[in-house]
Amino acid sequence: MLKYAVGYAGASIRNGREILLQAFNWESHKHDWWKHLESKVPDIAKSGFTSAWLPPSTHSIAPEGYLPQNIYSLNSKYGSEHQLKGLLQKMNQCKVRPMADIVINHRVGTTQGHGGIYNRYDGIPLSWDEHAVTSCTGGLGNRSTGDNFNGVPNIDHSQPFVRKDITAWLLWLRHTVGFQDFRFDFARGYAAKYVKEYIEGAKPIFSVGEYWNSCNYNSDGLDYNQDSHRQQIINWIDGTGQLSTAFDFTTKGILQEAVKGQLWRLRDPQGKPPGVLGLWPSRAVTFLDNHDTGSTQAHWPFPSNHIMEGYAYIFTHPGIPSVFYDHFYDWGDSIHDQIVKLIQIRKQKDIHSRSSIRILEAQPNLYSAIIGEKVCMKIGDSSWCPDVREWTLATSGDRYAVWHK
Repeated sequence: MLKYAVGYAGASIRNGREILLQAFNWESHKHDWWKHLESKVPDIAKSGFTSAWLPPSTHSIAPEGYLPQNIYSLNSKYGSEHQLKGLLQKMNQCKVRPMADIVINHRVGTTQGHGGIYNRYDGIPLSWDEHAVTSCTGGLGNRSTGDNFNGVPNIDHSQPFVRKDITAWLLWLRHTVGFQDFRFDFARGYAAKYVKEYIEGAKPIFSVGEYWNSCNYNSDGLDYNQDSHRQQIINWIDGTGQLSTAFDFTTKGILQEAVKGQLWRLRDPQGKPPGVLGLWPSRAVTFLDNHDTGSTQAHWPFPSNHIMEGYAYIFTHPGIPSVFYDHFYDWGDSIHDQIVKLIQIRKQKDIHSRSSIRILEAQPNLYSAIIGEKVCMKIGDSSWCPDVREWTLATSGDRYAVWHK
């Protein structure tokens, strides 16, 4: 791990050539996951992914890992510490960076304290008292600097002792356990300036935050203009000192409506892509679904018969594309191979997070664009193709096609 110099954090954002895999879903804890995933690592590497986001690897009261308690214990429902170390070693050998899911907005207490609430952490490492818990969630700390995650004590990041302990834990994840990238869970829950401090302290190679806010809707459905939505995500990225990227929930929300015959949505009034990727592509992690929006929770799923149009969009466009495990491994070999082909084209033509884009068409059933002046694409029911003297078909599938020069 030490071969990555201290100044490395930020280099991956500057480079802009990351391709992420979310390497789990909501049910993964039932399937001996670390062992299962280890067998997939060679294919993950060969497919072109640079980083794989793993589920929370530390002890949790809920099997999925999102109600942490003893955060220094690496035995979880996904497998043992030994199995995790085996997986991380395999990933290191295959040059796929492991991304840790950092759940530090809230923590389940071990003993009852002030007000009879389980808001103390006696008997485990980081044995904090009630002052580590926000006053709005039953602790003796300050008010939260973000939104509350209800039903569980929320951590008060304004306390210097809390930040010191969390930074030490993140350094342990980086250098002792062997994680290289971080994904910050429920980033709305505490001020972005603390994320900045944690990134500066632990120096992950790449970071992404989950700032998931609701899109703007009206009585007819999704608003065309989502500027205020993407601005909130941009403000969060700014708050991290621009050190973190963020999941582009704006693009997800728009794209999943656009593919249903509303492709006009994919050009904003300035002629740019309408999500975070239209304003700050080097910090926008684009995706179609995750363990919350898709999987068995399906809170906000991408229409399943349109996912290849979705992937054709995010893999040809600026931003940092991410693939969901289910689509890649559970939806059949054809989908897997079509995604791999799109990754190959992106790499061969050196499309990156800051590539230029010219949107040519944005009609109900046709969207087309030229990216980096090297790749041309279309999605939608309508037939369309660029000048065949200039462009060669690189790949095509149901309602999508990609050309290159």
